[in-house]
Amino acid sequence: MNVDVTALPGIGVRKDFQARSGRRIGVVDHRDGGIDLIVSKLDDPDACAAQIPLSTDEAAVLANLLGAPQLVAKLNEDHRDMPGITTRQMPIGEDSPYEGRTLGETGMRTRTKASIVAVMRAGQLHPSPGPDFTFTRDDVLVVVGTPDGLDAAGKILSHG
Repeated sequence: MNVDVTALPGIGVRKDFQARSGRRIGVVDHRDGGIDLIVSKLDDPDACAAQIPLSTDEAAVLANLLGAPQLVAKLNEDHRDMPGITTRQMPIGEDSPYEGRTLGETGMRTRTKASIVAVMRAGQLHPSPGPDFTFTRDDVLVVVGTPDGLDAAGKILSHG
């Protein structure tokens, strides 16, 4: 899929692509650091049907929402021939006892036999995080294990 990049003099840069629907979807990165999510009109790809300003935190959450499911789908496909193994995404919420703490402190693999194989943060993938990787709020963890192990992992991340 092609991403078109268009300079917007005095404003910033527009990056978008054409979806199957025919609409163009993208972002405008403003010179002042602002970010807008944009969606074109169906009948005019150069006209905006919606332009939504996003804070940096909102853009990061949206990137995690869009990126983590793709990774989970790929891992599920890779594990399809391994009965009993599945992949789930788990957020680090503001109430998580592991916000600001490291992966090693969770004792995840020892306690649940589930493994944290990647972390999506602010739209960036951090594959194979080590025990010193520090979690922050709104991280989305990609965890692989048995259904029981994944349930236990969710409880640990939520309640300690």
